[in-house]
Formats: sequence, structure tokens, C-alpha cells
Amino acid sequence: METEAAGMSMKPYCVAVAIQLIYTGMFVVSKAAFNQGTNTYVYIFYRQAVGSLLLLPIALLQRKKARSAMSPRVLFKLFFCALIGITLGVNLYHVSLRFTSATVASAADSSMPAVTFFLAVLLRMEDVKLRSRSGIAKLTGVALCLAGVFTIAFFAGPAISPVNHHRAFASHPPGSKAAVPKGVWIKWTFLMVVANMCWALWIVLQAAALKECPDKMVVTVAQCLFSTAQCLVVAVVAERDFSKWKLRLDVGSLAVLYSGFMVTGVSYYLQTWCIEMRGPMFFAAWTPLCFVFTIFCSSFFLGETVRLGSILGGILLIGSLYTMLWGKIKESKTYDGTEDAEKDGHRKPAESCPEEHELTTIEVKESTSVGASASRVDEL
Repeated sequence: METEAAGMSMKPYCVAVAIQLIYTGMFVVSKAAFNQGTNTYVYIFYRQAVGSLLLLPIALLQRKKARSAMSPRVLFKLFFCALIGITLGVNLYHVSLRFTSATVASAADSSMPAVTFFLAVLLRMEDVKLRSRSGIAKLTGVALCLAGVFTIAFFAGPAISPVNHHRAFASHPPGSKAAVPKGVWIKWTFLMVVANMCWALWIVLQAAALKECPDKMVVTVAQCLFSTAQCLVVAVVAERDFSKWKLRLDVGSLAVLYSGFMVTGVSYYLQTWCIEMRGPMFFAAWTPLCFVFTIFCSSFFLGETVRLGSILGGILLIGSLYTMLWGKIKESKTYDGTEDAEKDGHRKPAESCPEEHELTTIEVKESTSVGASASRVDEL
């Protein structure tokens, strides 16, 4: 029993790390596809459509015996979740990715713990006790997270040469890629942070929606279907040259298949499960880990130049991750200890004062007998 309990307690941690690895692959493959000219809006529509085609049959098979239907209120909430987190957040994020790099994209993604924390506190889904160690740790983690994002955006530092000069997703000859102006870099970096605000709100709203509809597969599939329809409208408005909608056997098709199956299909379901098990703050706290993975992978596969500012920012972001996790663990231990103390407090009065308990019982019996004799006198 203890082994099974330990396995269940470690499961959310393993799932959270697996999701960050899936997102790392998405950053690298998507950036390679955009470098080769894949249209951003069309790519996102295909990605959501592939994910929906994967999940819809599974959801229908799982719910074949279930007859319960979702209320219009829950459907509206899921439509709104898809609009905020996927249609708006993902489109804004990937357009920003075209003008920056995969490393900056994952770094901006690491601002999610701070944003999620603020939203969770505002919606009373997260408690902060400023005089406790756990509360101070949470606030310190948020401060480190924001410091890391600002370091990456404003401080470049000296460049570090790529790990692999023979990159797998080569799209430009060496030295042919134009440098992005600093003003444009900063603007799109902060637009990525705005996109992450949408994702953070999406995570918090998902946690609220799961309380009304605990079926994780239905929640995931409904959002995929809604976002597919929404992204189709966005893609038709943004790109009316339908020759650019054609998929070819190149890295663009690989990006669509990978993002559709692994991100929209697998990671969205795992994310919903993780949020239900440990809450939105726990899941968001793991996003800085993706930054570390992406620094290596983008340098190895894309040949991106990593700068000192990105590494310093990454150190701050990883520090925020472990500070927040420590605060969450400390808070959960304090909460469990308080519950145990309350239970013991209820048990002790009865155990420590058995004589008082017996006296109370005798008094009740005596009062009952006196009442009975008085009633008999009245009858006589």
C-alpha cells in the first residue's frame, strides 16, 4: 500500500516533466517550420484539427455507455476557455515566435507561474500567508520569475556559439539570416508574455470548469473542437491565399503532425489531469524547466545563438521553480499537520476526562428519573 501511495504521489511530477518535454519539441519544430515559410495561422488551424481527429474517436468510445449531457453553461465556459487559451493565446504566441527565437519563446513561457499565481490569488484558488515561510517562498518565486523574464528581454550579453554547426532543421545558410532589431525583439517578447497571460487564465479557468465537469477527456475534446472552429475563422481572415494552405512533405508537415498529436492530443489531456490532481499553480510552476530543455535543443537542432542574458535569466527562472515548489510542499505539510492536530483535539477531551464523562452521564440519568417521578406524582 505504501509503495502504491508513493507511486501515485510521484505521478504528477513525472507528468509535469513529460509535458515540458513535449512543449520543448513544439518550440523547436514550430520555429523550424516558420523559418521555412509555413503560415502561422494555417499551421495552428491544422494543428488543432489533427488533435481533434485524434481525441474525438477516443472520447466517443469512452463515453459510449454514458448518457449524461453537458449543460449549456458548461459548454459556454469551455468555448470561452478555448477562445482565451488556445485561439488567442496560441496565435499570438506563434506570431511572436516568428520574430524572436525558440529560446526566448520558452523563456517567456516561464512567466506563467507568476501570472497564474496572481490570477489564482485573485480568484481565491490560492492562499498566501505573508507571515509564513510558504507564503514568503511563493512571493520570492514570483519575484525571481519576473526578474528572469526581464533579464532575457533587456540584457543580451555576449553570444555563445551553437553546440552543433550541422543542424538538423537548417533553413538559412550560415550568416544569411537578418538580425532582428532590438525594439522589435523587445516588443514581441512582451507580446509573448501577454500570450502567456492568456494561457495562465486558461489554466485557472480549466480548474474551475473541471469542478462542474470532472470528465477530463470531454473537457479536452470540447476545447479542441471549439478551438478548431475558431482558428479556422482566424486563418481564413488572415490568409486568403489558399495556395499557402497546401501541406508539403517538409518540416511544416512534421510540425503540424507533432503539435497536433503530441501537444493538442496528448499534452492537453495530461495537463487537464495534472491540474485536477494538484491545482493550476503546481502545473504552472514547472514551465521554467522547459526553458532549460529548449536552450540545448534550439542550439543543437536550429543552430540558434544562445546569449549570456538567456542563461542568467534561465538560472533565475529555475530558482523561481524550486522556490515555489518548496513553498507548496511546506504549505501542504502545514495543512496536513493542522488537520491532524484538530482531529487529535477532538479525541483528547473524551479520553483525558473519563470521570467527567461518567458524571455527566449519571447527572442525565438522575434528571431523567426525577422527571419521571414528578410526572407520576402529577398523575396521582
